[in-house]
Amino acid sequence: MIVVGGGYGGIAAAKALDEVADVTLVEPREAFLHNVATLRAAVDPTWADRIFIPYDKLLSRGRVVRDAAVEVRPDEVRLSSGERLEPDYLVLATGSTGPFPSRIDATAQASAVERLHAAHTALDRASGVLLLGGGAVGLEFAGEIAAAWPGRPVTVVDPGPELLGGRFPDALRADLARQLDELGVRVLLGTRLDTPPRTPAGAVRPFTVRTGAGETLAADLWFPCYGSTVPTTYLTPELATARRPDGRLAVTEHLRVHGHERVFAVGDLNDTPELKMGRAAGAQGETAAANIRALIEGGPLTAYAPFADGILLTLGPAGGVGYAPEFGLLDAAATAQFKATFRLEHFRELLGAD
Repeated sequence: MIVVGGGYGGIAAAKALDEVADVTLVEPREAFLHNVATLRAAVDPTWADRIFIPYDKLLSRGRVVRDAAVEVRPDEVRLSSGERLEPDYLVLATGSTGPFPSRIDATAQASAVERLHAAHTALDRASGVLLLGGGAVGLEFAGEIAAAWPGRPVTVVDPGPELLGGRFPDALRADLARQLDELGVRVLLGTRLDTPPRTPAGAVRPFTVRTGAGETLAADLWFPCYGSTVPTTYLTPELATARRPDGRLAVTEHLRVHGHERVFAVGDLNDTPELKMGRAAGAQGETAAANIRALIEGGPLTAYAPFADGILLTLGPAGGVGYAPEFGLLDAAATAQFKATFRLEHFRELLGAD
C-alpha cells in the first residue's frame, strides 16, 4: 500500500490504513506542513516553527520515506533515489503548488522557516504592500498584514468584479468589505495591471505600477496571491489519461482514478466538485482508506460526499468572516475564535506529536 504525498489527504489515508496494510508514505518534506496557517506564520514569527509537525510518529506499523515520486504507474512508483515500490493499492495525494507564502516549496524545515522569517522582516521594513489576487488567499494575507502593522498601506488588486467571486452570501461579503476597510486595506476589484512590478516578489524595493484604468500605484513590497497549479508530470500515460484540462484527475464517486480499480486520488489532485480545502482533503483521505480496506477485507465501498461551499477567512487574530450551510454566517469574533489555533492541536494528535 503506497501513499504518494504527505499533506492533509495523504496523512489521513496512511493513518487510517496503518493497522490493516503495510503502508509506505512517500513525501519529500522533512515534516508535515500545516499549510492553513502559513499566512499567519509569515506575519507572526512565533508561528513559523509551530506549523511543522514531524512525521516520525504518524504510523506505528508502516514507514515514511522522505523522497519524491518521479514516475508513477498503477503498479509501480519510482522515486528520485532510484528506489522502486510496487503497490497493491495506490493513493495519490500530491496536492497543489502556488506562490509563496501561501505555499512553501522548501522541503527542509529550516529552509522553510528561514523563508517565513525573511518574509516577516520584509513586511516589517516595507512602507506599503501590494498583493496581486483578491481571492481568499490575497484577502486573508491582506488582513494579516494590516492587523500586524496597523496603518501600513495594503492594496489588493483583482480582475474579478466581486469579493470571493460572488460565491458566498451577500451578507458575508458585505461584512468582509467592512472589516477590510476598517483595517485600512484598499481592494481594487475589476482591475488589472498593465505590467507586473519589475522588482522581485518579496523584496523590499520601491516601485510603481499602472492599472488598466490609468491609476498609478506605489509600494515597496509585493506578493502574488494567485496561480495555484496541480503538478502531475510524474504520471505515466496509463494514469495521465484521466487528467482533465485543468490538470486534475477525474475520479469516480469512490475516489478511484477513472479506469483504475486500485488507484485513488484525493485532495487538490482530483476533480471532486467542491472548494479545495484541508478539511475536504482529509475527508477524502479517510474515504479512500475505507474503500481500500473494503477491497482488502470484503465489503461495500463508500461514496464520497463533497462538502457544500463554506469558508473561514481570518483577517488577523481578531477578525474574519465565515459561512457554512450547517451553521450559517460567522462574525469576526466567532471566526477568530474558531480559527484561533488553526486546529493545530488536531493535526499534532493525528501525527502523534502529543
